[in-house]
Amino acid sequence: MDQDHLRSALDELSKNWEIDQKIYDLTLGKRDDVKDTPVQVSDVFFHIPTLTNDNLYVLWDCLWPECHNCFEKQGRLPLTLADIEAISGKMRYSKKEFIDNETRLSSWTESEAFGDVITSISMISLKRKEDETDDQDGKPLTCRFLDNEGCCKLHPQRPGCCRIYPFISWTTVTNGKPQIHATFQFDGNCPGFYFSKSLDDMVDVLEDYSKRIVEYNNAVNRTTREGYGFISILDLRSKP
Repeated sequence: MDQDHLRSALDELSKNWEIDQKIYDLTLGKRDDVKDTPVQVSDVFFHIPTLTNDNLYVLWDCLWPECHNCFEKQGRLPLTLADIEAISGKMRYSKKEFIDNETRLSSWTESEAFGDVITSISMISLKRKEDETDDQDGKPLTCRFLDNEGCCKLHPQRPGCCRIYPFISWTTVTNGKPQIHATFQFDGNCPGFYFSKSLDDMVDVLEDYSKRIVEYNNAVNRTTREGYGFISILDLRSKP
Protein backbone atom coordinates (compact mmCIF):
# COMPACT_ATOMS: atom_id res chain seq x y z
CA MET A 1 0.00 0.00 0.00
CA ASP A 2 1.49 3.37 -1.00
CA GLN A 3 1.90 6.41 1.24
CA ASP A 4 -1.19 8.22 -0.04
CA HIS A 5 -3.43 5.21 0.63
CA LEU A 6 -1.91 4.71 4.09
CA ARG A 7 -2.35 8.38 4.96
CA SER A 8 -5.95 8.30 3.74
CA ALA A 9 -6.65 5.14 5.76
CA LEU A 10 -5.18 6.68 8.91
CA ASP A 11 -7.13 9.91 8.44
CA GLU A 12 -10.33 7.89 8.07
CA LEU A 13 -9.46 5.79 11.13
CA SER A 14 -8.82 8.88 13.23
CA LYS A 15 -12.40 10.07 12.67
CA ASN A 16 -13.64 7.37 15.04
CA TRP A 17 -10.57 6.46 17.10
CA GLU A 18 -7.82 8.37 18.85
CA ILE A 19 -4.64 7.42 17.00
CA ASP A 20 -1.32 8.13 18.70
CA GLN A 21 0.91 10.31 16.53
CA LYS A 22 3.71 7.77 16.99
CA ILE A 23 1.53 5.09 15.32
CA TYR A 24 0.71 7.53 12.54
CA ASP A 25 4.41 8.25 11.94
CA LEU A 26 5.42 4.58 12.23
CA THR A 27 2.80 3.51 9.67
CA LEU A 28 3.98 6.15 7.23
CA GLY A 29 7.64 5.21 7.71
CA LYS A 30 8.53 8.49 9.37
CA ARG A 31 10.27 6.95 12.38
CA ASP A 32 14.01 6.35 12.03
CA ASP A 33 14.36 4.65 15.41
CA VAL A 34 12.39 1.45 14.80
CA LYS A 35 14.18 -1.62 16.10
CA ASP A 36 13.20 -5.25 15.60
CA THR A 37 12.76 -7.06 18.91
CA PRO A 38 12.46 -10.83 18.22
CA VAL A 39 10.41 -12.79 20.74
CA GLN A 40 9.97 -16.55 20.45
CA VAL A 41 6.61 -17.85 21.61
CA SER A 42 6.21 -21.60 21.13
CA ASP A 43 7.22 -22.24 17.50
CA VAL A 44 6.85 -18.65 16.25
CA PHE A 45 9.42 -15.86 16.20
CA PHE A 46 7.47 -12.63 16.64
CA HIS A 47 9.21 -9.47 15.44
CA ILE A 48 7.95 -6.67 17.68
CA PRO A 49 8.66 -3.09 16.57
CA THR A 50 10.38 -1.05 19.26
CA LEU A 51 10.78 2.73 19.26
CA THR A 52 14.27 3.11 20.67
CA ASN A 53 14.07 6.88 21.24
CA ASP A 54 11.05 6.38 23.50
CA ASN A 55 11.98 2.92 24.82
CA LEU A 56 8.52 1.65 23.89
CA TYR A 57 7.25 -1.60 22.39
CA VAL A 58 4.50 -1.43 19.78
CA LEU A 59 1.83 -3.87 20.95
CA TRP A 60 -1.71 -4.74 19.89
CA ASP A 61 -5.03 -5.95 21.19
CA CYS A 62 -8.31 -6.55 19.34
CA LEU A 63 -11.05 -3.98 20.03
CA TRP A 64 -13.93 -6.07 18.68
CA PRO A 65 -16.93 -5.76 18.96
CA GLU A 66 -16.54 -1.97 19.11
CA CYS A 67 -14.34 -2.22 16.02
CA HIS A 68 -14.74 -4.47 13.01
CA ASN A 69 -12.56 -2.60 10.54
CA CYS A 70 -10.89 -5.87 9.56
CA PHE A 71 -14.23 -6.78 7.94
CA GLU A 72 -15.00 -3.34 6.56
CA LYS A 73 -11.56 -2.54 5.11
CA GLN A 74 -10.56 -5.85 3.49
CA GLY A 75 -7.90 -5.53 0.80
CA ARG A 76 -8.13 -9.16 -0.27
CA LEU A 77 -8.90 -12.56 1.26
CA PRO A 78 -6.31 -15.13 0.12
CA LEU A 79 -7.43 -18.70 0.74
CA THR A 80 -5.47 -21.74 1.74
CA LEU A 81 -6.55 -25.13 0.45
CA ALA A 82 -7.98 -25.83 3.92
CA ASP A 83 -10.03 -22.61 3.62
CA ILE A 84 -11.30 -23.64 0.19
CA GLU A 85 -12.37 -27.04 1.45
CA ALA A 86 -14.08 -25.68 4.56
CA ILE A 87 -15.83 -22.68 3.01
CA SER A 88 -16.96 -24.52 -0.13
CA GLY A 89 -18.62 -27.09 2.13
CA LYS A 90 -20.29 -24.39 4.24
CA MET A 91 -21.62 -22.71 1.07
CA ARG A 92 -22.76 -26.07 -0.34
CA TYR A 93 -20.44 -26.05 -3.34
CA SER A 94 -18.13 -28.65 -4.74
CA LYS A 95 -14.53 -27.40 -4.57
CA LYS A 96 -14.48 -26.68 -8.32
CA GLU A 97 -17.84 -24.88 -8.24
CA PHE A 98 -16.68 -22.76 -5.32
CA ILE A 99 -13.45 -21.76 -7.06
CA ASP A 100 -15.31 -20.99 -10.30
CA ASN A 101 -18.08 -18.94 -8.68
CA GLU A 102 -16.83 -17.42 -5.44
CA THR A 103 -13.11 -16.73 -5.91
CA ARG A 104 -10.62 -14.84 -8.01
CA LEU A 105 -6.82 -14.94 -8.43
CA SER A 106 -4.81 -12.33 -6.54
CA SER A 107 -1.12 -11.49 -6.92
CA TRP A 108 0.74 -8.98 -4.77
CA THR A 109 3.98 -8.13 -2.98
CA GLU A 110 4.27 -7.25 0.69
CA SER A 111 7.08 -6.38 3.08
CA GLU A 112 7.19 -6.59 6.85
CA ALA A 113 7.55 -3.56 9.10
CA PHE A 114 11.36 -3.49 9.04
CA GLY A 115 11.69 -3.79 5.26
CA ASP A 116 13.97 -6.83 5.48
CA VAL A 117 11.60 -9.48 4.12
CA ILE A 118 9.87 -9.07 0.76
CA THR A 119 7.25 -11.63 -0.20
CA SER A 120 5.69 -12.14 -3.64
CA ILE A 121 2.39 -14.02 -3.49
CA SER A 122 -0.22 -15.44 -5.87
CA MET A 123 -3.22 -17.13 -4.27
CA ILE A 124 -6.88 -17.86 -4.86
CA SER A 125 -8.91 -15.21 -3.02
CA LEU A 126 -12.46 -15.17 -1.77
CA LYS A 127 -14.58 -12.50 -3.45
CA ARG A 128 -15.43 -9.80 -0.92
CA LYS A 129 -18.27 -8.74 -3.21
CA GLU A 130 -20.17 -11.06 -5.51
CA ASP A 131 -19.24 -8.82 -8.46
CA GLU A 132 -15.68 -8.01 -7.34
CA THR A 133 -13.48 -6.92 -10.24
CA ASP A 134 -9.75 -7.20 -10.94
CA ASP A 135 -9.14 -3.48 -10.39
CA GLN A 136 -10.61 -3.75 -6.86
CA ASP A 137 -7.96 -6.26 -5.78
CA GLY A 138 -5.99 -4.81 -2.88
CA LYS A 139 -8.42 -1.92 -2.37
CA PRO A 140 -10.42 -1.82 0.90
CA LEU A 141 -13.94 -3.21 0.58
CA THR A 142 -16.54 -4.24 3.13
CA CYS A 143 -16.71 -8.03 3.23
CA ARG A 144 -20.09 -9.41 2.18
CA PHE A 145 -19.89 -11.96 4.99
CA LEU A 146 -20.03 -9.26 7.70
CA ASP A 147 -23.37 -9.36 9.50
CA ASN A 148 -25.21 -6.49 11.20
CA GLU A 149 -23.65 -7.28 14.58
CA GLY A 150 -20.06 -7.15 13.32
CA CYS A 151 -19.63 -10.93 13.14
CA CYS A 152 -18.47 -13.18 10.32
CA LYS A 153 -21.21 -15.27 8.69
CA LEU A 154 -18.58 -17.88 7.79
CA HIS A 155 -17.39 -18.35 11.38
CA PRO A 156 -15.82 -20.69 12.42
CA GLN A 157 -14.81 -21.46 8.82
CA ARG A 158 -13.57 -17.91 8.19
CA PRO A 159 -10.35 -17.64 6.13
CA GLY A 160 -7.04 -18.22 7.91
CA CYS A 161 -5.80 -14.76 6.91
CA CYS A 162 -8.66 -13.29 8.98
CA ARG A 163 -7.78 -15.47 11.97
CA ILE A 164 -4.21 -14.12 12.13
CA TYR A 165 -4.94 -10.43 11.37
CA PRO A 166 -3.23 -8.02 12.01
CA PHE A 167 -0.17 -10.26 11.76
CA ILE A 168 1.59 -11.31 8.61
CA SER A 169 3.81 -14.38 8.70
CA TRP A 170 6.48 -16.11 6.68
CA THR A 171 8.76 -19.14 6.92
CA THR A 172 12.53 -19.25 6.61
CA VAL A 173 14.93 -22.20 6.69
CA THR A 174 17.90 -22.18 9.06
CA ASN A 175 20.31 -25.12 9.13
CA GLY A 176 17.77 -27.14 7.22
CA LYS A 177 14.96 -26.44 9.70
CA PRO A 178 11.92 -24.25 8.97
CA GLN A 179 11.31 -21.27 11.24
CA ILE A 180 8.00 -19.43 11.35
CA HIS A 181 8.10 -15.64 11.74
CA ALA A 182 5.37 -13.06 12.28
CA THR A 183 5.01 -9.33 12.68
CA PHE A 184 2.29 -6.70 12.47
CA GLN A 185 0.95 -5.40 9.21
CA PHE A 186 0.43 -1.66 9.46
CA ASP A 187 -2.29 -1.05 6.87
CA GLY A 188 -3.74 2.03 8.58
CA ASN A 189 -7.06 0.33 9.30
CA CYS A 190 -6.64 -1.14 12.79
CA PRO A 191 -7.00 1.04 15.93
CA GLY A 192 -5.75 -1.70 18.27
CA PHE A 193 -2.06 -0.71 18.41
CA TYR A 194 -0.67 0.79 21.58
CA PHE A 195 2.66 1.34 23.38
CA SER A 196 4.10 -0.27 26.48
CA LYS A 197 7.37 -0.43 28.36
CA SER A 198 6.88 -4.18 28.79
CA LEU A 199 6.09 -7.10 26.49
CA ASP A 200 4.28 -8.75 29.40
CA ASP A 201 1.10 -6.85 28.45
CA MET A 202 0.80 -8.96 25.29
CA VAL A 203 1.90 -12.41 26.45
CA ASP A 204 -1.57 -13.97 26.27
CA VAL A 205 -2.22 -12.55 22.80
CA LEU A 206 1.10 -13.84 21.48
CA GLU A 207 0.47 -17.30 22.90
CA ASP A 208 -2.97 -17.44 21.27
CA TYR A 209 -1.74 -16.15 17.92
CA SER A 210 1.32 -18.39 17.87
CA LYS A 211 -1.04 -21.38 17.56
CA ARG A 212 -3.08 -19.68 14.84
CA ILE A 213 0.04 -18.68 12.91
CA VAL A 214 1.59 -22.14 13.00
CA GLU A 215 -1.68 -23.62 11.74
CA TYR A 216 -1.92 -20.98 9.03
CA ASN A 217 1.65 -21.46 7.82
CA ASN A 218 1.17 -25.21 7.65
CA ALA A 219 -1.97 -24.60 5.60
CA VAL A 220 -0.15 -22.20 3.26
CA ASN A 221 2.69 -24.69 2.78
CA ARG A 222 0.18 -27.39 1.84
CA THR A 223 -1.56 -24.95 -0.51
CA THR A 224 1.61 -24.09 -2.44
CA ARG A 225 2.82 -27.69 -2.37
CA GLU A 226 -0.39 -28.85 -4.06
CA GLY A 227 -0.30 -26.08 -6.67
CA TYR A 228 -3.08 -23.81 -5.39
CA GLY A 229 -0.78 -20.85 -4.79
CA PHE A 230 2.74 -19.49 -5.15
CA ILE A 231 4.95 -17.70 -2.60
CA SER A 232 8.49 -16.39 -3.06
CA ILE A 233 10.31 -14.93 -0.04
CA LEU A 234 13.35 -12.65 -0.26
CA ASP A 235 15.02 -12.29 3.13
CA LEU A 236 17.48 -9.40 2.81
CA ARG A 237 19.00 -10.19 6.20
CA SER A 238 20.61 -13.28 4.69
CA LYS A 239 22.36 -11.29 1.97
CA PRO A 240 26.03 -10.31 2.37
